[in-house]
Order: sequence, then structure tokens, then C-alpha cells
Amino acid sequence: MKQFLKKYYAITDRKQFRHPFEIQIKKMLDRGIRMFQLREKDLTPDQLFRLATELKDVLSGYDASFFINDRVDVAVIVGANGVHLPSKSIPVEAVKHKFPELIVGKSCHSIDEALKAEKEGADYITFSPIFETPEKGNPVGLEALSQVVEKVSIPVYALGGITEEKIPDVLKTGVYGIAGIRLFIS
Repeated sequence: MKQFLKKYYAITDRKQFRHPFEIQIKKMLDRGIRMFQLREKDLTPDQLFRLATELKDVLSGYDASFFINDRVDVAVIVGANGVHLPSKSIPVEAVKHKFPELIVGKSCHSIDEALKAEKEGADYITFSPIFETPEKGNPVGLEALSQVVEKVSIPVYALGGITEEKIPDVLKTGVYGIAGIRLFIS
């Protein structure tokens, strides 16, 4: 499983992309990003399926993994490595029971949520927002991130408001990796 979890984890938001989808993904690949989450909440199921298929094709030939946000059906049908569940999604254990081959990540915003996700069988979590980021609530900060890393035994990805300048401080907390949207677009 860990071979699919990379240090840097790009979450898509094509509305923020500076280039067409395929070109932007290739630019991220050129920068060494090898883990992607397709998170395009505004798409209809058929549009999401088409974009997921496109992402899979673009990643072909790279040692890259990809996950679909919240849509287990799309993840299974397109052959994604896994699914990433928002904090208020279906339980991790329900997905793992029906689709044990899928890697399942979970968004967490507190230590209690992180512990619950681990107990349910999540393979990894994202913990956010670490720093201030638009429309994501109060930042949890590096101290809370450190506490989560200490309390859970599964990989933790820091997410939210992380800039290139902040990466060294974030990595000092012992996180498995860093996830982001804007961080990887430039």
C-alpha cells in the first residue's frame, strides 16, 4: 500500500489551473508529483468519469497513483488506486468491507476525527487546514499537526495554506507528506 502513497499529493481543482487539465497534470508530473486526487465537485457523474479516465491516461507510464474524491463507484470503474473520503462521507469501514483492494483516505480536522478514521481502517488521512486558507475555517496549526502525527500510526498528510517556504517547518512535524491544491499549480 505504501508504494502508492507519495510524499507530495496534488489535489485537483481545474478552476484554479493555469493551463488545460492535461497540460497542468503533466506540469505537475514534471515537478515530481506522483500522487493525485481528482476532486472536481461540480462535475456530473459522466463528466467525472471522463475526466478520471483522462487522468488515468495522462498518468500512464509514470510511477504515479491517483484517487477519486468521495466517489467509490467512479474509483472502482476507472481503476483508480483508491478513494479519498471527506470528513462527512460514508464510513471508511463500509468501503473497505466491499472493496478491500482500494486504498481509502479520509479528511480530518481534529485529533478525534483522525483517531476515528484510523479505527475505521483508513489507510491515510489528510489533516487540515494547517494554515489559513480561503473558506476552510480556522487553521489548526503545526502543534495540532504534530499531535495528530504522534497519536495515529497511519500516514498523515498536511493540507491547507502550505507554501513552498513553509514546507520545511511542516515536514519537521513528522508528517508522511504534504497535500495541496494551489501549492502544486504554479
